[in-house]
Amino acid sequence: MTIAGVATAFPGTRYGEGVLRGALQRRSGARAKTQAFMKTLQTQVGVNTRRVALPLEGYYGLQRWGQANDHWIEIAQDIAQKALCGALARAGLVSSDLSALLFVSITGISSPSIDARLVNYMGLPLNIKRMPIFGLGYVGGAAAISRAADYVRAFPNEVAAVLAVELCSLTLQQDDVSIANVISSALFGDGAAAVLVAGADRHAGGPRILATRSVFYPDSEDVMGTDSSEKGFRIVLSSEVPAAVQDHLAADVDIFLDDQALSRSHIGSWVLHTGGPRVLEGTAAALGLTRADLEASWDCLRDMGNFSSASVLAVLEEVMMNRRPPAAAYGLLVAMGPGFRSELVLMQW
Repeated sequence: MTIAGVATAFPGTRYGEGVLRGALQRRSGARAKTQAFMKTLQTQVGVNTRRVALPLEGYYGLQRWGQANDHWIEIAQDIAQKALCGALARAGLVSSDLSALLFVSITGISSPSIDARLVNYMGLPLNIKRMPIFGLGYVGGAAAISRAADYVRAFPNEVAAVLAVELCSLTLQQDDVSIANVISSALFGDGAAAVLVAGADRHAGGPRILATRSVFYPDSEDVMGTDSSEKGFRIVLSSEVPAAVQDHLAADVDIFLDDQALSRSHIGSWVLHTGGPRVLEGTAAALGLTRADLEASWDCLRDMGNFSSASVLAVLEEVMMNRRPPAAAYGLLVAMGPGFRSELVLMQW
């Protein structure tokens, strides 16, 4: 099984962090003391620029969740198509080569789902197997790669596409000045990513997937996720996230690697979800890594923000396109998300 191609795509509107912070403070009507508190929190997340779904003035007219979701459907379809076309081009494939399409999102909903719309929009095969996935949050992109690997293990002459699309800005509660929402307003951006996973009988030039693993942590549902209301989705972001990473991740990684007769010292490339500074620092501490080991994740966080399930796929793109390890080097893709759970994908270049 091989990762044959990966590509990202973004909405056309890009802002620096200061512009976004100022707009949010004006919109929330926060008093000077609250604005100072918001600025302190927001400047700690390490994000310089982000892409967002709409020009800033477009958010002011969003009074109902349905309005935001209509924008989600329109923009998600557009950037999903661009990401998938980019991945196909890089892999030297065409849409008719695809046998399965796994679509992941947590920031909007539609029925038929976006993957069904793409069958018409892109002329995808009419017998393509569609697998829309909702509810996995930040870990969704990594989990979908694992499920795509399961699929092509059963059908080694086929290619499965993973497509993650997140428009986090359309879920922002503009009048909410809670710590979780303020941090989210500075951390989350919008974007899409596509990954093509080819079976063993298909010739592809990317890293091989050697093994995958999912680990669920019991009684941890309140650590991370989203609540829903008539205003839409509201972020649930507990201060326990970094602790959960440090309590569980090292043992999960060590057991997984040991089952493959490997250890952390064998991993030359780390592809980690851009969960935010505290999450990346907690991950480095748990795994005994340096900031340089996670440089691709830090750079993606700075330049794109965290766009939920697609973020770790953007880090994978950065590694594959700009930081490709030497031949035969091992890499580990890691993401954690609502449940609480982790997803691990072992690769060899």
